[in-house]
Amino acid sequence: MFELRVMGATLTGLWAVAFGLILVGYRPGGPIDLLVGLVAGGPILVAGAAVAWPPVARGPRAFALMAWLAIAPVLLLVPSIAGLVTQLEGRGPQTLLPSAETAYPWALALLATGVFAGLGVARRRLGDRAPRGRRLVAGMAMGVAATLIAGSAFAVAAVYNELSLGNRPAISSRFGPTDPTLQPPRCDGALSAGPTAAVALQMDSSVDGRRTGQLDVAGLRSGADTRWVGYVTSSVAFGQTGFARVGASAWSLLPNYGWVAVGPTAAKGWDMDRQLLRAALTPPQRAVVEDAGLAYIEGARARQCRVALDGSTLRAAVPEVALLIGSADLSRWRGELDFWVFADGELGQADGYANGPGLGLASDALTAEVRFRLTAVDRGVPAIIHAPG
Repeated sequence: MFELRVMGATLTGLWAVAFGLILVGYRPGGPIDLLVGLVAGGPILVAGAAVAWPPVARGPRAFALMAWLAIAPVLLLVPSIAGLVTQLEGRGPQTLLPSAETAYPWALALLATGVFAGLGVARRRLGDRAPRGRRLVAGMAMGVAATLIAGSAFAVAAVYNELSLGNRPAISSRFGPTDPTLQPPRCDGALSAGPTAAVALQMDSSVDGRRTGQLDVAGLRSGADTRWVGYVTSSVAFGQTGFARVGASAWSLLPNYGWVAVGPTAAKGWDMDRQLLRAALTPPQRAVVEDAGLAYIEGARARQCRVALDGSTLRAAVPEVALLIGSADLSRWRGELDFWVFADGELGQADGYANGPGLGLASDALTAEVRFRLTAVDRGVPAIIHAPG
């Protein structure tokens, strides 16, 4: 009973984390933002019942089944909470349930939590002497009922809030068109970079969970001409960094050296969103893509898509990663790339990560990871790129 009560407490803690994130971080501007956060606390009550009245398992086989019934929602909640953190950090998609692919892990986790708690409540109400089959049926029925009540309350509030946002389109957005009647293209459809864009890239690296580097740069792009500057902190480079290309000439801003002219080979691939499209989001690479649904990012309607990302593609698509990890071997790294296609058919935001062996990054490294966010906003606004003085 003690072990099962601990598992119930773990589930309660995870649902409490999700509740806190939504209650504090979900503020897209809808009429019932706060209510959406409050009803997200329903699963806490469901999981809390398993702490007060944990199910009792007699025998190793029954205990193993009960344990897996508690472990399954944990395995679903941990990555779902991580995705929720990324979503809320970016102040991006205003909807919490953009598609069935996004909602089903939460629904399965809630169902498993409900059945786990329901078996304990059924034992409490019916008593130990009640037939096992009767307790099992009653527990499952209670779990399904709790899932429907808590899940429906949250879904209704979240969807209503989302529909209210859709009926109140923003006047303008730096991410793209705000007309709610416009449909973004399919994930495997037409995708391009804007003729001009204000670009920004945030990236960080870690080794065995320890932060080892950070990059934050921003600038402008007009066609193939681009110029961006920012700061990097890593074992490879430290200080101000940047890149500029005007016509056939290119320059690199090196920490402690200033602007230095570079050759054609060194100037390839540093134009942010255009390079990401060329290296990671070509039509063949988007042939197998996950459609995560529609969302609003700062008032602009977009379709969220996801593709697989390996280390070699990461280095080709985001060459700025060399400022954090140098020439480390990424051939065995794997990850994912989320990108948002807006109603104008252009790329406006991309979030990605890849991880793998940390060989070459530290003497005792086991695993390493790189995460990044690239944005291309104000696309189509006239921009003039000046050569470094």
